[in-house]
Amino acid sequence: MATETHEAAGHAAAAAPGMPQLDFSNWANQIFWLLVTLVVIYFVLSRIALPRIGAVLAERQGTITNDIAKADELKQKAVEAEEAYNKALADARTEAGNIVAEAKAEIQKELDVALAKADAEIAAKAAEGEQAIAEIRAGALKSVKDVAKDTAKELVSAMGGKADAKTLTAAINARMKG
Repeated sequence: MATETHEAAGHAAAAAPGMPQLDFSNWANQIFWLLVTLVVIYFVLSRIALPRIGAVLAERQGTITNDIAKADELKQKAVEAEEAYNKALADARTEAGNIVAEAKAEIQKELDVALAKADAEIAAKAAEGEQAIAEIRAGALKSVKDVAKDTAKELVSAMGGKADAKTLTAAINARMKG
C-alpha cells in the first residue's frame, strides 16, 4: 500500500507542471476573471466608496471653513473688545484727571478762603495789638508824666522850694515835647 501511494503521488507530480497561475493554458480564463474583478472593483469604488469618501471630505472641509470663519469672527470681536477696553481705560484716566483737577481747584478755593480769613483775623489781631500798644504808650506817657510830676514836686520840696502844680505840668509837658 505504501508503494501504491508513492506511485500515485509520483504520477500526480509529473502531471502538475508547477503553479497554476503560470500555466499558459489557463491564462485566458484568468485574464477574463481579472477584467471582471477590476470592473466590479471599479464600479464599487466609483458608485459607493468614493462618493462616501468625497462626502466626508466635503463635510470636513465645510467644518474647517466654518471653524476658520468663526475663529476670524471671534478674533474680530476680541479686537473690538480690546479697543473698547482701551477706550474705556483712557476715558477713565481722563475722568480721573478731571476729578483730580476739580478737587485741586476746590481745595485751592477753600485754601484761598481760609487764607483770606486767616489774613483778616491776623490783621484784626494786629490792629488790636497796635491799639493795645498805643493804649499802653498813652498810659505809659501819662504814668511818666505823673511820676515826673511827683518826682519834680518831691525834688523841689526836698530842695526847700515850693512849686505849684500848674508850673510843674507846663515844665514837664515842654520837656516831653522835646
